[in-house]
Amino acid sequence: QVQLVESGGGLVQAGGSLRLSCAASGNILNINVVEWYRQAPEKPRELVARIYSEGSTSYADSVKGRFTISRDNAKDTAYLQMNSLEPEDTGVYYCHVDLITWSRRPEEYWGQGTQVTVSS
Repeated sequence: QVQLVESGGGLVQAGGSLRLSCAASGNILNINVVEWYRQAPEKPRELVARIYSEGSTSYADSVKGRFTISRDNAKDTAYLQMNSLEPEDTGVYYCHVDLITWSRRPEEYWGQGTQVTVSS
């Protein structure tokens, strides 16, 4: 069994910064893809950023130039650095991971979510 633990959310004023962390633990052989999603009340869940095993990344247009996704394979941890935050960035942020276990079984996991609130 694998667990994802998210941290780093909080309340900031517009223009501020936060860094979210997503730490995976368990019988992990390799993490293939890490994604960050966000969801505002009564809104659909939105893909914010994605990072592949080779290090390539992709971002939603709304966060390009402001957010950076990264990963530390030695720590089985991924990050989302969020700069120049706007009230529209408010929501619950979820980490989603596609990985391979020690038994070479592909599995996916979701983090518990962390609240990000940006005030004006």
